[in-house]
Amino acid sequence: MSDIPLSALFGALIVLILLSAFFSGSETALMTLNRYRLRHLVDRGHTAATRADKLLKRPDRLIGLILLGNNFVNILASSIATIIALRLGGENTIAIAAGLLTFVILIFAEVTPKTLAALHPERLAFPAAIIYTPLLKICYPLVWIVNIIANGILRAAGVTPEGRNNNHLSPEELRAVVLETGAMIPQRHRNMLLSILDLEQSTVEDIMIPRNDVDGINLDDPLDEVVQQLQNAHYTRLPVYRGSIDNIIGTIHVRHAMHALIDGTLSKDIIRGICREPYFIPQGAPLNQQLLNFQRTKNRIGLVVDEYGDLLGLVTLEDLLEEIVGEFTTDPADTLPDVQPQDDGSFLIDGSANVKELVRSMKWELPTNGPKTLNGLIIEYLENIPETGTSLLLAGYPLDIIQIKGNAVKTVRFYPQHRKKETLPS
Repeated sequence: MSDIPLSALFGALIVLILLSAFFSGSETALMTLNRYRLRHLVDRGHTAATRADKLLKRPDRLIGLILLGNNFVNILASSIATIIALRLGGENTIAIAAGLLTFVILIFAEVTPKTLAALHPERLAFPAAIIYTPLLKICYPLVWIVNIIANGILRAAGVTPEGRNNNHLSPEELRAVVLETGAMIPQRHRNMLLSILDLEQSTVEDIMIPRNDVDGINLDDPLDEVVQQLQNAHYTRLPVYRGSIDNIIGTIHVRHAMHALIDGTLSKDIIRGICREPYFIPQGAPLNQQLLNFQRTKNRIGLVVDEYGDLLGLVTLEDLLEEIVGEFTTDPADTLPDVQPQDDGSFLIDGSANVKELVRSMKWELPTNGPKTLNGLIIEYLENIPETGTSLLLAGYPLDIIQIKGNAVKTVRFYPQHRKKETLPS
């Protein structure tokens, strides 16, 4: 080694530091690759991505190869630095050379390349995969020995090296991914994805039409009244019952009844004959599961019942889809007929209005984790049935009770523009 010029030793040292930077940076780049984007590129036939994916299928071999090369060049660089120190200043300069080499490797072969790799993993990982693929074949025997020893230690510690991590994301992790996409996904599409993730947190009871608001055909009514109901129906499908809404015999498509009416053959027997068997849904059914059930059973309308079999309300496929894509109408007055805007900026609201619909359509900040209707929200807050003319502050919103019917709040005047920041607990 004494015959080698110092210039050659310095050149070799620089080359080794560059190799160390390559091993360190490529390791970080390959390990921080987005696995889902990588699979997408592989499916599209991206050659470099395919090489990287094959290497990452056995991370123990890849890490073994990288660390083998990185440690080799670092140790060799340390030896050359020691020789240079001895040639320049003797044994007294060895410690100085070690300190300088440590600083140089830390800055130029560790921190800088790894930071660059973390910021732009694909730019470093894909070219590195071209080098590592043949290098792994050349060094495979040595890498195999290293892996045998390392995997044996892991097995002794109760870890199975061959077991691959479960890369499936939880709903919370998927939500974080969607929220972090920023401008990569349009806001409307992002909201739809988040709504899909929210389906499992809601049940059919949250979006159903309450029992009192369910329109249906009573076969005990005179035929001319039944015909008038069919002609004035606001929905394409209606439940059919006898006497009480609890005695439902099926659901009817209004169009089918109109065909019979035009032909002059419409009768109660015909109506009963064209009814479809009622489809009942338990009140606690999650929305994501109910969407699959609608698809499986080919139903578009379901009757929500409690544990005793009593009817609670009605839910349609359209209601469920609106939880994902939003309202099919853009005018809140069309979306919520129970909400009537007034000239002074207030709103007259029916007490049976769904709280969640008010929050979603009107953008009002009302509590949605309690009662489903505005009437229920008011009664829960006051802990009694109010009288006409009562005023209160609900979630910071002033409102007046305009009408009481029976034991329920019928009409409320709501003042969203006067909401107070210091909200009372609700």
